[in-house]
Amino acid sequence: MSKAILRFVRLSPTKARLIAREIVGMNAEEALAKLEFMPNKAARVISKVLSSAIANGGYDANEVVVKKCTVDRGPYLKRFRPRARGMASRILKPTAHIYVEVEKES
Repeated sequence: MSKAILRFVRLSPTKARLIAREIVGMNAEEALAKLEFMPNKAARVISKVLSSAIANGGYDANEVVVKKCTVDRGPYLKRFRPRARGMASRILKPTAHIYVEVEKES
């Protein structure tokens, strides 16, 4: 079993969870192929983390399964936009923490 963690990535955790749920339980090679053809930013990021998890264990992509893939909420980046009459409104830019765990296929 090996894992990889990517923290503070500028990505909405809600959108990333949709992608993460699709690859849990899949063979890692199939998951990487599936992520490659998805148009989302989250798919590219999760693909890199999955590749890292495979490399961390010294495995080959076709001999491992994605055991766990979770996306947690990170801190928000707080920005301000000027508004009428000298006011400002806050813009929240979300960040996410991505955890991927792979396990040797039994």
